[in-house]
Amino acid sequence: MFDYLIVGAGFAGSVLAERLAQADKKVLIIDKRNHIAGNAYDYYNKDGILIHKYGPHIFHTNSKDVFEYLSKFTDWNHYQHKVLASVDGQMVPMPINLNTINTLYGLNLNSDEVDHFFASKAEKVSQVKTSEDVVVGKVGRELYEKFFKGYTKKQWDLDPSELDASVTARVPTRTNKDNRYFTDTYQVMPSEGYTKMFEKMLDHPNIKIMLNTSYQEIVDEINFKKIIFTGPVDEYFNYCHGKLPYRSLEFKFETHDKETFQETGTINYPNDYAFTRITEFKYLTHQKHHKTSLVYEYPKAEGDPYYPIPQPENAALYKKYKAKAEQLKNTYFVGRLATYKYYNMDQVVAQALSTFKKIQNEESENTTEVIALKPAVTSFPNEEKVMVGIKGFANNFNNK
Repeated sequence: MFDYLIVGAGFAGSVLAERLAQADKKVLIIDKRNHIAGNAYDYYNKDGILIHKYGPHIFHTNSKDVFEYLSKFTDWNHYQHKVLASVDGQMVPMPINLNTINTLYGLNLNSDEVDHFFASKAEKVSQVKTSEDVVVGKVGRELYEKFFKGYTKKQWDLDPSELDASVTARVPTRTNKDNRYFTDTYQVMPSEGYTKMFEKMLDHPNIKIMLNTSYQEIVDEINFKKIIFTGPVDEYFNYCHGKLPYRSLEFKFETHDKETFQETGTINYPNDYAFTRITEFKYLTHQKHHKTSLVYEYPKAEGDPYYPIPQPENAALYKKYKAKAEQLKNTYFVGRLATYKYYNMDQVVAQALSTFKKIQNEESENTTEVIALKPAVTSFPNEEKVMVGIKGFANNFNNK
């Protein structure tokens, strides 16, 4: 009998597994993929370069609690991410700042002058509702079309005027020369990579792991008391209200026989090509190698669900699933897919830690009920199933 079945071995599921295991709970964590770490999974490619299988994951947070929690499982390399955008034949800093404007227009403005420059270009928007409204209201239509319109159309296959304001509101506009993409207090990367960090997080005798395993395959075959679901909430309810829409990505990897390929970690291509950006991993990981590996990101409609599409009709559909979820006992929905919201990694960790506190409070009130009463099975017909502790996992998958 497991105290908890956790569906999904990404940040949300793994943090909760670790916390519950430390609280002396027996945990089974499953994942349909053949690895832990969710979309943060990284590995060494055939050339020996550490790459991120699902695109670049750059850790940043302002939360001391989140940083200190993860620091129990990894040492860190300091890394401040910088992004350039290919615009009008030039490579200019992104987010837009004083250096961007001076380079793009051949000016020599100071901070006060660039503030007036933005104000002179900005359009009056009576009510900010869309992503287009956000940008044109800050910096005007010309910069919106140079930096945002094409990129957003590629990323979402929608015009920014059709998207919620939250999409472009995530990207600031600066009047200083700060070329960093993020300004968080903690900007770091796990020194041995994300997968190693997850291995240490899940290295506990109270945690068992099953990979290549879907929730539907085992939910009626395993004894457990409570469930934590971090997968798509519409999938949990068998799409009874319809499918929640997502955007996906296709990743094309290349390795070049040179030290570096580009002048910074990521370069955005808002107006050219079918891909949105190129990221060179060695900038992120600090790895020394005579070759370098890149990833090109191609947004697409079908595939693994990465980005919930922020439109009012989708939010309304999610509310129907949320209402059903709230009616369930002993069931918790945590993470991006389970709550249909785009979170940064640190936000998922914070949500998981908050959920653990909620569980602790509930258990102190003795509200636990036993569910899934069918007998547990001791073997599975599919030999590809893996049920091991993390040390067994590491032996099997460490060198992938």
